[in-house]
Amino acid sequence: MRTQVAIVGAGPAGLLLGHLLRAEGVDVVVVERASADYVLGRIRAGVLERTTTDLMDRIGLGERMHREGLVHSGFHLADGERLIHIDIEALTGRQVMVYGQTELTRDLMDAAPGRGLQIVYEASDVCLHDVESDAPYISYHKGGVAHRIDAQFICGCDGYHGPSRQAVPALVATAYEKNYPFGWLGILADVPPCSQELIYANHERGFALASMRSGSRSRYYVQVPLDDRIENWPDERLWDELAIRLGPEAAAHIVRGPALEKSIAPLRSFVFEPMRHGRVMLAGDSAHIVPPTGAKGLNLAASDVHYLSEALSRYFRSNDNDAVAAYSGRALARVWKAERFSWQLTRLLHRFPDSDAFDRKMQIAELDYIASSVAARTAIAENYVGLPL
Repeated sequence: MRTQVAIVGAGPAGLLLGHLLRAEGVDVVVVERASADYVLGRIRAGVLERTTTDLMDRIGLGERMHREGLVHSGFHLADGERLIHIDIEALTGRQVMVYGQTELTRDLMDAAPGRGLQIVYEASDVCLHDVESDAPYISYHKGGVAHRIDAQFICGCDGYHGPSRQAVPALVATAYEKNYPFGWLGILADVPPCSQELIYANHERGFALASMRSGSRSRYYVQVPLDDRIENWPDERLWDELAIRLGPEAAAHIVRGPALEKSIAPLRSFVFEPMRHGRVMLAGDSAHIVPPTGAKGLNLAASDVHYLSEALSRYFRSNDNDAVAAYSGRALARVWKAERFSWQLTRLLHRFPDSDAFDRKMQIAELDYIASSVAARTAIAENYVGLPL
């Protein structure tokens, strides 16, 4: 099989990139190791920056998102006693959208056949070849049969554990990584949210987050040690802990219910440079990971896709090699700013095992400053709603 662009990974980054390139008339094939049902079964974040919603609108797939998504004009920081409102619309003139990553992925998947976007699911043993040449290709197996896709470019949107990043030689690459000494225990429940806007809480017992997927489905998190186990957290204990950490105002509105899903996720900051080598281009989690504090993961992947689709479209329109060469630098400039913001919020809101009384006082002082300073709230709002592309 031959195509102009082969994309590895059919998550939201790979599918969004495929649709953007197809809209420009570029031939694309997407290869995914998992089944379509497995891809849709991933429970992920759902706060979308304007950058992400604009890309969905550009390819004409934003109708259901705007109909069913929840527009948010702000969010709250909490210190166990009070809520500090960050009015992002008043401070920046923009809003964010709460729309589950699963739903966004479903919209992209459903539209693929009608737009000529070919997706190969359940492709095993995917391997990238000759990425430093002008004729790279992908090999994989499906149903016990070997296949090959020849392309002019290969785009790795296959996540942290995918094969695409491995195609970049270690001699030309640098990885930057920070692993955090705690995780997030999350619960998904069919109960109305305790607040109409997200609450990120700093409490002496640890971080908590109140979020939602819809007006009737809520997602909550608490900070736990990395070696903790879900069995240690029956539903009632988790609801009790959320009521303490989120503070009395939020606790008064918490509606309890049985868990639909419960899991513990580690936190990591990771950046891989460069995001392009030869004819392989990386995007999303294959090149970087941010802590979920601040909701940057999916949105950062969307900004990568914006830059990458621009570069490849210019190449196929006018043989613009400079646009391809500039991709990594453009993407990384925004990546590092998002990494800084997520790292900063994580430091502000979590309890670290090695922190002492001084560190705790610094967190409290920072929250007091944010509560009293329009400039501080503006800086947070600008980063939360998404920096300009």
